[in-house]
Amino acid sequence: MRNRYFEFNGKPFPFQNDLGFPEGLIDFILTYGDEALEALRRAAADPEQAQSLQELLDQGILEKVKGRFRLTPRAVNMMQRRALMEIFAHLPRGSRDSHAAKEPGGIGERIEGTRPYEFGDPLSELDSHTTLRNALRRTEAENRATDAGSSGLRPAGRQISPSTPRLRLSQSDLEIHQTEARSSCSTVLLLDMSGSMQRYNRFFNAKKCAMALIALIRQRFPLDTIDLVGFYSGAEQLDIDRLPLLMPKSVTLFDPQVRMRVPLKKIAEAPQHFTNLHLGLLKAERILSRRAGDTKMVFIITDGQPTAHVAGDYVHLIWPPHHSSHNTTLQAALRVSQTGVRVCTFALADDYWDMDWLGFVEQLGRITRGVTFQCASGDLANCVMESYLSGRRKRAFLG
Repeated sequence: MRNRYFEFNGKPFPFQNDLGFPEGLIDFILTYGDEALEALRRAAADPEQAQSLQELLDQGILEKVKGRFRLTPRAVNMMQRRALMEIFAHLPRGSRDSHAAKEPGGIGERIEGTRPYEFGDPLSELDSHTTLRNALRRTEAENRATDAGSSGLRPAGRQISPSTPRLRLSQSDLEIHQTEARSSCSTVLLLDMSGSMQRYNRFFNAKKCAMALIALIRQRFPLDTIDLVGFYSGAEQLDIDRLPLLMPKSVTLFDPQVRMRVPLKKIAEAPQHFTNLHLGLLKAERILSRRAGDTKMVFIITDGQPTAHVAGDYVHLIWPPHHSSHNTTLQAALRVSQTGVRVCTFALADDYWDMDWLGFVEQLGRITRGVTFQCASGDLANCVMESYLSGRRKRAFLG
């Protein structure tokens, strides 16, 4: 039998009778990941719990494959929407707007005013009232000029019969409504999965925040893209639908000093609980190079300074943190920002025992000219939503 141990938070482990399906089930799965689904499989042996689980199967929230429970796409969408609703309920009203560009454009919502038509503008945005007014004014001015020019050539005693002037539109008459410029956005979310993320419910809050952001993009910004990259001793692009089941890597080394060099191809065989933000940035750079968004962003959610980096074909795992990992990570972040990508770093500072870590975040924000937030994990969602929606670029400290 294999046992896993976590820091006791003072709360009793929730049994199936305490779950309150399906709301309690959502938090249960977010807290324990794959182990929660394994607990459900064992609970199916209880006739009372089996009935509740069968209801979830009938509702399409769970599915059973080869004797194991799995979340359905419907369940994942439900969890994302719930996370979004919880966050928006506490989000300041001024932060709920979409990310509009500063310049007027042609594909957003209408705003006050019109502008002259330019070739390629959609005729659906034509302001007929202003266009007709321009045409009438121009026609009246042309008729007056014609009458004035022909009055000296008119034979004496001859009257000109009145006639209705013909109204002909010119391109100069056309005016279209002003609209907000909307830009498509490609985002990579870098999620720290190192061992320390298990503390203070950091990973639980980070997952809920990520799911809410995914739901927001899917509902309100269908042209935007979001990709998820988890970084630990290694880094990998993750399936967004598996996000509720992800968990931080377990700490397996407790030596006061660690200096390991592992081939990149064999990083899966090494201890997994280190923080390789460098490799995560390399993955994000490659992903964004394939995306076509007008705006590109990297969101980094982390709770500690880098303790790993890539050099050649090897990954260096180092504890305590070393300047070599710092410098390599900062160089990668600088390269990403120089391609026009906006870098936003969210430092989960629930405890302040490591001030060097906060100094690293400061330096990261400075060299990338990006946004840095220092916040408690419970405030993370508001910070991420505010940054994504408003597109603000100034530095902020919350906590």
